[in-house]
Amino acid sequence: MSSRFGQLFTAQTFGESHGPAVGVVVDGVPAGVPFEAARVQAALDRRRPGQSALVSPRREADRVEILSGVFEGVTLGSPVAMLVRNEDADPSAYLPLKGLFRPSHADFTTEARFGRRDWRGGGRSSARETVGRVAAGALAEAVLDAVCPVEIVGWVDVLAGDAAAVDAGRVSRVAVDAHPTRCPDPAAALRFEAEIRAARAAGDTVGGVVAVVARGLPAGLGEPVFDKLEADLGKALLSLPACKGVESGSGFAGARMRGSAHNDAFAPAPGGGVTTRTNHSGGIQGGLSNGMPVLLRAAFKPVATIFQPQDTVDAAGAAAVVAPKGRHDPCVLPRAVPMVEAMVALVLCDHVLRARGLAPVDGRGLQLPGRR
Repeated sequence: MSSRFGQLFTAQTFGESHGPAVGVVVDGVPAGVPFEAARVQAALDRRRPGQSALVSPRREADRVEILSGVFEGVTLGSPVAMLVRNEDADPSAYLPLKGLFRPSHADFTTEARFGRRDWRGGGRSSARETVGRVAAGALAEAVLDAVCPVEIVGWVDVLAGDAAAVDAGRVSRVAVDAHPTRCPDPAAALRFEAEIRAARAAGDTVGGVVAVVARGLPAGLGEPVFDKLEADLGKALLSLPACKGVESGSGFAGARMRGSAHNDAFAPAPGGGVTTRTNHSGGIQGGLSNGMPVLLRAAFKPVATIFQPQDTVDAAGAAAVVAPKGRHDPCVLPRAVPMVEAMVALVLCDHVLRARGLAPVDGRGLQLPGRR
C-alpha cells in the first residue's frame, strides 16, 4: 500500500483513523529552513474536527510533536517526522458495521484488494489520514518561503450547486477563515451555512468545489511531458478523500470556447518581463508555469456517511441494511480547504527543488530567488 508522495521533496503518511496516532515523515528537506511547531499547529487547527457546528464533533486537539529533523528552530537536512496522537478515537460506533460494506466508502474495494481492512472508521481511507498531509504542507510552505516565496490560498467556491463570487487575485486566508464555511463571499457564506445545517438536520450531506490559487510562481516551473505541473497538481488533489474531479484554469468551460476567445495574449509586464492579458490557462502552459497565478478547482462529492438507512451487502454477499452512527461531517468542504492548500504546496515545493537541482549549467532558464 503506497503512502509516499513526491519525487525529491517526499511525504510519507502513516496511521489509521482510530489507531493510536497519525503523522508523516518528510524527506528531501533542505537544511537551514526556519521551522517551528507553531506553524504546523496553525495549519492543523484549520483542518481539525470540532472547530465549528458545521463539521464533525470529534474532539481532537491535533497537537503536533516534531520528532526529528529540526533543531534550534531550523531544519537539519534530515527527515522531519511529525506525530499527532488520536485522543478521541471511538471505534465502538463502528462495531455494528464491521461485517457490512458502507455505500460509496472504501470498505468493499479495500477488502477486495487486500483481503482485509481496518473497519474502525475506514482506517487509512479516512480523512483522518490528511493530518499528515497538512503537517507536511506546512513544512513545504516554509521551504517555499525560504527558496521561492509563493502565496497559496484556497476557499469554498461552490456548495450544492450554489456558487460564490470571489476574486482570485485578491482573496486572502484571513478573508477565507472569517466564516466557518471558509467562503470569503459573506453573502454566499450565509447561504452555504444554511445548506449545510439543512443537510445535517435531514441526516444527509452535501458536496461542492474548493478553488485554490498560487500566486508568485516564476515562469518555467514544471516538467513538459509526464510530470506536467497541472498533471502533478491534479494527481495530488485527486488523492484527497472525496475528491472526484479537478479543473486547471478554464477547465471544462474552456472546451466550450473558441481558440480566439480562450488564448491568453502575451503583453509587456509593468516594470519589465512578460504577462498575459487573460488567464484561461490557469498559469500553466505546456505543463510549465507561465508566471501568472495558478488556478485550480477541486470537486468534492457529498460525504458518503449519511444518517439514513441504506441498502447494502455484508461480507458474505447477502443483502443487508446499514444505518451508520458516529461523528461525521455533513460537508467536507470547510475542512478540505487546508488539505487542498497543503497538497498544492507539496507539489510546488517538489518542483521548485527539482528545478534548482536540474538548473542549466550556463545559468539560463528558470531563475529562482537565492539561486547561485
